[in-house]
Amino acid sequence: MVIECRMVSQYHCTMEIKVFSDGGSRGNPGVSGFGVQISSNEKVLIEYGDYIGIKTNNEAEYAGLISALSWIFENQALYSFSKATFIMDSQLLVRQMQGKYKVKAPHLKSLKLQADNLVSHINCPIVFTEVLREHNKRADELANLAMDTKARV
Repeated sequence: MVIECRMVSQYHCTMEIKVFSDGGSRGNPGVSGFGVQISSNEKVLIEYGDYIGIKTNNEAEYAGLISALSWIFENQALYSFSKATFIMDSQLLVRQMQGKYKVKAPHLKSLKLQADNLVSHINCPIVFTEVLREHNKRADELANLAMDTKARV
């Protein structure tokens, strides 16, 4: 696959990415998983889902976010990202990452801290955007597939 990026010098290019992330739980707490799709210029760089055991829905949402942030952190030297826009259907998670809502649940505080730590080590602007569920279909499909198979997909 050819990945397009904007040249900023002869040996360096930058790339804006869109990150679709979704977490789900059947039972809340219950069987949980998340899905992630990362793309640039409508081309998928990576997509995957993962089963994470018995968790709450919000824990699953954070697991997807942290997984995507980890991938960006690990690959930022290779791709030289210029901007990462996270697109999620969890109003709570988006607003917590934007700093509009405080994290009150004790079991989510460590996950928020982990996400914030990753954000601080990523060398590009990160934007968190809230969308309706129907605009996050592929991440939702991957989360459901991971929960159905109880495996990484």
